[in-house]
Amino acid sequence: MFLTRDNKIKWNWVAWATLITAVLVLMGIFWFDKPLYLFLRNFDCGLWRIFDLVFGAKVWLAVSLVVLLVFYIRKISKTPVHFRNEKNKFSLTVFCKDFIEKTHNSYAFFVLSSVFVASVVGKILKVSIGRMRPVFFEALEKTGFVPFSIDWAFNSMPSGHSFASFAGLVMLGLLAPKIKWFTWTLAILIGFSRICVGAHWPSDVIFGAFIGMLAADLVKAGLKHYGTDFIK
Repeated sequence: MFLTRDNKIKWNWVAWATLITAVLVLMGIFWFDKPLYLFLRNFDCGLWRIFDLVFGAKVWLAVSLVVLLVFYIRKISKTPVHFRNEKNKFSLTVFCKDFIEKTHNSYAFFVLSSVFVASVVGKILKVSIGRMRPVFFEALEKTGFVPFSIDWAFNSMPSGHSFASFAGLVMLGLLAPKIKWFTWTLAILIGFSRICVGAHWPSDVIFGAFIGMLAADLVKAGLKHYGTDFIK
């Protein structure tokens, strides 16, 4: 979305998208979150519960890490592992460098990096913003913010499933353009599901989706331009 064909960031697009996202989030908080949330709650179903279990940030990180390890094991079955330094002793630095060198071009490495960046940024924002989840509205008709709370109930914005799924699926779409229609559709459905199950407000999903999309583009641009230099 924010990348040129030669993997350069369109910073003017990022600026406009940031502004539009900020406006939509504010409009959601002060206007459309409640009515849209109540409307979409009518579309709760079993499929969204499956999405809840499968597409969380921790699951994205765990699965992409496992796939990356499998890819590395396949690599070392053909080429030797390097883990000794010049003194012929085990070196964690040498091993990590070897691991990255053998895996940095794999889809799993790109997805893991994208989801990791989005998750770090998203978690910091969740705690800093401290928005009450919709459960307070449904039970007590209360909404509001409790900044710097680590309690799940006050970590609604941005949506974790949304930023992790958009980071992972948008990245897959960037790496394999032929399936972009599927990855984007699935990412949007996951965001939609978070509102239907009552876990997030619409503006939480919008904010999370933006973080995930931006993380995917920034990580791809960074790894494509600086990945080789990083492992030298």
